[in-house]
Amino acid sequence: MTRTLVTGSAGRFGRSVVTALAEAGHEVIGVDTAPGTPSVAAAVLPADLTDLGEAFGVMSRFRPDAVVHLAAIATPFSRTDSFTFRVNTQLAFNVCETATGVGVERIVIASSPTVIGYGTAGWTPSYLPIDEDHPVAPWNAYSLSKLVAEQVMGTFARGSKAMLAAVRPCFVVAPEEWAGAPTQSGHTIAERLDRPEIAGVSLFNYIDARDASELVLTLLDKLPELPNGEVFFASAADALAREPLAGLLPRINPATAGLAAGLTGSAPAFSSAKAGRLLGWQAKRSWRTEIGA
Repeated sequence: MTRTLVTGSAGRFGRSVVTALAEAGHEVIGVDTAPGTPSVAAAVLPADLTDLGEAFGVMSRFRPDAVVHLAAIATPFSRTDSFTFRVNTQLAFNVCETATGVGVERIVIASSPTVIGYGTAGWTPSYLPIDEDHPVAPWNAYSLSKLVAEQVMGTFARGSKAMLAAVRPCFVVAPEEWAGAPTQSGHTIAERLDRPEIAGVSLFNYIDARDASELVLTLLDKLPELPNGEVFFASAADALAREPLAGLLPRINPATAGLAAGLTGSAPAFSSAKAGRLLGWQAKRSWRTEIGA
């Protein structure tokens, strides 16, 4: 049995990751400063992983085979910039440092599609759909901290024996949010669909938390077969919009008019083709089937 430690296990993404791992037969260790980690975790430990000593204590106590690092200040501007940057970058470094130090073989780090820079005035994608080769241009502390986390992951991929990768999950929708619970933005999914300007800032990206969790599970299994230090987008197969982005996206961001023309039908602005090609993964769930399911 694989022992897998999940940081941020009580979060909207973490809960689904813990469930997917447990159902797949992993012995799951949940680590989170917040209450509410699911009971399917084999053990739950509240710990401040920004403290290197505590992080070493956690890794030394459980000595997992794999680590999934999700813990972070999860949204831009929810805390001060300095706090967000310090916490997210320190978490990424401490988890990689301590995990590799105790011999963890596989490590997956959660990043964010915000590293490409959307959301600021004047930003325009270099091309659509966006994939892992798209230039990065973080403009706030959160997106910068996630890019640093990717660089930390890459550094340890080059300098240790562990196999590492990063995942950029699009706007994560937890199962209860399909039924009307507030999303991480504070809006409901229905509001994001009814008011395109809300989801338009992030180019209408989203991913069901269960689909993203299945990507993490698949990635953990496939890591030994991959080049070390890979980065993957995790996107739904469609956009969180009621009309094609070819027409809708230019109304939100006029500079995308020519670029968006190729996004026919319900096609999203983000591509998960790399995950399909290297991992055999594709998202199964859509807002069209999950709302009211």
